[in-house]
Amino acid sequence: MANLPLYPFAAIVGQDTLKLALILNIIDPTIGGVLIRGEKGTAKSTAVRGIADILPMMEVVENCPFQMPDRNTCSVCGNGTDSLCSGAAPTAAVPARKTRKISVVELPLGATEDRLVGTLNIEHALKTGEKKFEPGILAQAHRGILYVDEVNLLDDHLVDVLLDSAAMGLNIVEREGVSFAHPARFTLVGTMNPEEGELRPQLLDRFGLCVNIEGIRDAQARVEIMERRLQFDKDPRKFSDDWSAESARISRQIQSAQIRCGKVTAETSILEQIATACLKLGVDGHRADIATLKTARALAAYQGRTQVRPEDVAVAAELALPHRVRRTPFDAVATEVTAEIRRVVSVDRLRQ
Repeated sequence: MANLPLYPFAAIVGQDTLKLALILNIIDPTIGGVLIRGEKGTAKSTAVRGIADILPMMEVVENCPFQMPDRNTCSVCGNGTDSLCSGAAPTAAVPARKTRKISVVELPLGATEDRLVGTLNIEHALKTGEKKFEPGILAQAHRGILYVDEVNLLDDHLVDVLLDSAAMGLNIVEREGVSFAHPARFTLVGTMNPEEGELRPQLLDRFGLCVNIEGIRDAQARVEIMERRLQFDKDPRKFSDDWSAESARISRQIQSAQIRCGKVTAETSILEQIATACLKLGVDGHRADIATLKTARALAAYQGRTQVRPEDVAVAAELALPHRVRRTPFDAVATEVTAEIRRVVSVDRLRQ
């Protein structure tokens, strides 16, 4: 059962905005992750696990708790003698490597800070007198996807730690007088149902992108969802094979975009248009400008270009700005906010 294929990312009906937001964060994880707001049963977890399944295999050092491709590039393990790392001490001069799929690490709702960031192994210290670091969930998520369901129900401090690590690509742990850091570069995906409570604006702002989703209202599309699901349940392997060509196409497009993204440029006029739009919409700080620019660059790369166009900015704004627009609880309707962004950041206006 464990080897049965997952529901293909390419076979998900609709939810194009959700799929695009995930793809852009895979292309450029420095965008800062994506927050998915909406009702249950709308393919959120299916999309996250599906996109990880089609990404290329990655090479890792066997038994390395940080998923490093080469122990010599790891500042934690280094030469394998750092007693702070529980995965250190390889016996061979060249540690064994293996390839595996990119992992989706899920943060349990009741997780403690120690479980998230890692901690020192006190029992080992008492027995041997040596300090040994026990990696946490952030170490497991390095080079992968960290999925946080119902992120709005997490303690604010844990959300702060998550967002800090996602932004810096680094997890810093200070325990019992020891300061320890390890790489933690991952794609952060958080989901929440607004009916169960909102995130504080300060935390909302730190998610790179935000997508508001709901169940599909078109009857024919809902019929297609049911038919595809029945086909998958009947024969998962055949269904996955039927979609393998489209899955491979998306995977190749993402890989090409990852290589191209660093070469994408934006003219000064594009930067000025982003800044003007953010000012008109009344967003606070500068994260909105930077997130919009990074998203536009990733979108251009995904579409095979090395130059940002006004239409890239228009699409990026709808992903990077809705959760940052100042509004009161009485006018916090997602459709109204999106309409306002479209009015301010229309392609025609951007080209003027």
